[in-house]
Amino acid sequence: MDASLLNSKDAASELGISVPTFYDWLSQSRNGTFTLRGKPVTIEFYQGGRCGQGRIRIPRREIDRLLALMLVQTQPKPLRRAPKPRKNFSNITVTPGRPES
Repeated sequence: MDASLLNSKDAASELGISVPTFYDWLSQSRNGTFTLRGKPVTIEFYQGGRCGQGRIRIPRREIDRLLALMLVQTQPKPLRRAPKPRKNFSNITVTPGRPES
């Protein structure tokens, strides 16, 4: 795998999301509330500058890991037996016919 660092615009385009969505994902990851496909995920990234206010860089391996977590694998439908034909009407609780007055 390549150890290069991507900026936020390139990382977002690799993931197929917008840049504001990418920043939202990073924010949720820092707060511990980010989930992908129902599983909690932490995103590792670098933020340079004084007091962490600089540009965001994310390793290529982290993008590959997120893409693998986003992958949807189809599940085969379980086989079902055909329903048995019923001879009586189980929903009807009264005898059929005209009501007696």
